[in-house]
Amino acid sequence: MITGRTREIVQLAMPWLAMALFLAIWEVVCVVFDLPEILLPRPSRVFEVFIQRIDILLAYCWDTLWTTVLGFLLAIAGGVMLGVLIGASPLVYAGLYPLLIAFNAVPKVAIVPILMIWIGVGPTPAVVTAFVISFFPIVVNVATGLATIEPEMIDVLYSLGASRFEILRKVGIPRAMPYLFASLKVAITLAFIGSVIAETVGGNRGIGFLMLSAGARNDAPTTFAGLFAIAIMGVAMYAVCALLEKRMTRWAFRGQLVS
Repeated sequence: MITGRTREIVQLAMPWLAMALFLAIWEVVCVVFDLPEILLPRPSRVFEVFIQRIDILLAYCWDTLWTTVLGFLLAIAGGVMLGVLIGASPLVYAGLYPLLIAFNAVPKVAIVPILMIWIGVGPTPAVVTAFVISFFPIVVNVATGLATIEPEMIDVLYSLGASRFEILRKVGIPRAMPYLFASLKVAITLAFIGSVIAETVGGNRGIGFLMLSAGARNDAPTTFAGLFAIAIMGVAMYAVCALLEKRMTRWAFRGQLVS
């Protein structure tokens, strides 16, 4: 029988082992098939470039990180408020939910040129794109959490003299918290996608702009180093959201039977 401590160690080690195996296979494939660097550089070469240009990468990573986080925070603020309105009111749900679905169906890369016309080139389009692309999952999950309160529970609370606002504050919002944090883990990765798209299409800073410039020079190792940097930032922000979820919704976690 695996002890709890051993299970924790295995769980912590598994992502690193999987990543090491993936990189090893990648390296072997590049060597065995003698793939040209411009097509697929070896991971060892990408890491070499990553270390050589760490100062440049950090500077461009910071530009991408702050625009992404700012857009993400704005999406949380707006998404939670609108999600509460939609989940608490059937009329608002019927009126706004179809519009949200229609807006979310529009490819976000298509709105970046429009944003550039409206607000110009710079970090602002990246912030707005990160906001737009991460807004919908937050709204939907918060609204779902509120809309799934059992009618029987609402009837009992009404019979005990609770007002609509008290039901929302004491039952609805706590009920929606697991849904909210689940959406945040998805939304933060989408926010990075949005900001990098904006930087690639019309930015003058950020990892997306760096990768576009490297691609124009056929500098594949730098392009892949940028991809690695985006992945590292995405995993780090995902881990922050997961940690907050575990601390703030500990009551929602249930034990699992593991052999």
